[in-house]
Amino acid sequence: MSYPRLVENLINQLTKLPGVGRRSAERMVFWFLNNSVESAGEFADSIVRLKENMRICSVCHNLSERELCAVCENANRDRKIICVVEDHQHLLAIEKTGVYKGLYHVLMGPISPTEGRGPEDLKLNKLIKRIEEDKIEEIVIATDPDIEGEMTALHIANEVKPLGVKISRIGLGIPMGSSVEFADVSTLTVSMSSRSEM
Repeated sequence: MSYPRLVENLINQLTKLPGVGRRSAERMVFWFLNNSVESAGEFADSIVRLKENMRICSVCHNLSERELCAVCENANRDRKIICVVEDHQHLLAIEKTGVYKGLYHVLMGPISPTEGRGPEDLKLNKLIKRIEEDKIEEIVIATDPDIEGEMTALHIANEVKPLGVKISRIGLGIPMGSSVEFADVSTLTVSMSSRSEM
C-alpha cells in the first residue's frame, strides 16, 4: 500500500533537498502531519520569506537582508585584507573561528569545467576593482584544497599578482580533497593562522 498522493508529493519534494533521502523525508512529512496547521504554515512562510527577502551583498556577494552584509557594514573589520571564499558556507565556517577580522569576497563557486563554470564566472573584476579602489594590502585565498579549488586559487593569484598585493593561501590542517565548509573550528583556526604567501 502506498501513501496518499499528497503525502507522496511532499516526500518527493523533500528528497530534492541535499542530504535528504526517502526515509528522512517520510519522517519530516509525519512531523508536519502531527503538528498544527500553524506550525506548518510558519515553516512554509519562512521559506517564502527567505526567497523573497534574502539578497546578495553589493560589495562582497555575502548573504544579506540589506544592501550591505553585516561584515561589510562593520567598521571594526580590517579593511586592508580580503579573504576570497568559494561560497557562503565557507565564509560562515571561517567566521566561526573568530580568528579572521578582515573582509570577504564570495566567488559563488570555483572554476569547474564539469559544471560549466569557467574563470569568467568568478566575479574577479569586482575583486580587482576593490583591491585598487580600497588599497587592499593582502588577499587570502581560502578555496577548497581539491582540484577545482586549487585551479581557482592559481587563477586568482595570476590575476591579482600584477596589482602588487600580498597573496596568501590558507595553510595547514585542511586535507587535500576536503571542503572548507566541513572543517572543524580548530582546524580552520590553524589554517587561517598558518596561511602562506603564494
